[in-house]
Amino acid sequence: MEGGHYGEDLFPPDRAGEAERIDYGALAYDAVSRARLAALGVGPGWRCLDVGAGTGTISRWLAEEAGADEVLALDRDPRFVRPAQDSVLRTMTGDITDPALDPGRFDLVHCRFVLMHLPQHAEVLARLAGWVAPGGWLVVGDALDLTTADSPHTAYRRVMEAMWQVLRDTIGTDVTWMTDYPHILSRLGLADVGAEVVLPPLTVDAPITAFWKNTWLSMRDALESGGALTASELDEALDYLSSPSLADLSPGLITAWGRRPGP
Repeated sequence: MEGGHYGEDLFPPDRAGEAERIDYGALAYDAVSRARLAALGVGPGWRCLDVGAGTGTISRWLAEEAGADEVLALDRDPRFVRPAQDSVLRTMTGDITDPALDPGRFDLVHCRFVLMHLPQHAEVLARLAGWVAPGGWLVVGDALDLTTADSPHTAYRRVMEAMWQVLRDTIGTDVTWMTDYPHILSRLGLADVGAEVVLPPLTVDAPITAFWKNTWLSMRDALESGGALTASELDEALDYLSSPSLADLSPGLITAWGRRPGP
């Protein structure tokens, strides 16, 4: 089926370990995202919107360390954001696929690992760009798999490929269009467009490795149903992620950014 929902058909937030799984992804990539946002000058005086805030690691950093004046964490289920008492961080429950949603205008609109899961990503991306105030920045990031096809480890390669296929068939995830991000942002009228790609190495103790382990285990039934993947293949791939012989580059993060022209 296509057109399901992240958090419903896969990765329900109430499932044991789901917040921990999301946090492993944050541990893997937050330093990259923070460095990019800092390079764009985020700080005092800025109003920031963190779309698909998850467990709120970037939202809290913007509020508590970057020193933004206002941070709004937007998510369909923002319960895990947990703002500190008296923080400038607040939460908003909303679905960015809803055309009526309008949280306001911001100096920074940040969105990571969300658009890849939305078949209507082009419409939503245009909506996000419309929430950027003149002179402000849109920063978007998604998964980009440049490495799986060349992995010499058969079970790892098969499980990763099966995972992307299940995600696409179940909730509409598509990680094939991300290299077009700079062109898309330019067509949306943004200036000073840039992009970067980070491909973290898979090592036994790395957060990204733990993220994939937890993701595959969460999806185990879906991965094994239909006969595309056997239990033994999945177990072999999981063992590989815990093995001293582990030697692969993970699928990575592409981050793209552009500025709304204006003062």
